[in-house]
Amino acid sequence: MKVSARNMISGKVVTVDKGAVAAVVKVEVKRPHILTAMITKEAVEDLNLRKGDVVSVMIKSTEVMIAKE
Repeated sequence: MKVSARNMISGKVVTVDKGAVAAVVKVEVKRPHILTAMITKEAVEDLNLRKGDVVSVMIKSTEVMIAKE
């Protein structure tokens, strides 16, 4: 996967809380730090995010996004 964002951090999903429109995904990075991203419910479903998945957290400008291989 290639992306333009250079601020990428790998971690493990610890929670996925889906609401009607958005989802809050917490990612553990190098214990005990947790990064929290608010992404759409559709993105959670498209990425098939589940607790325990290894993902990359990309930080660009004012947004935090989630990527999964």
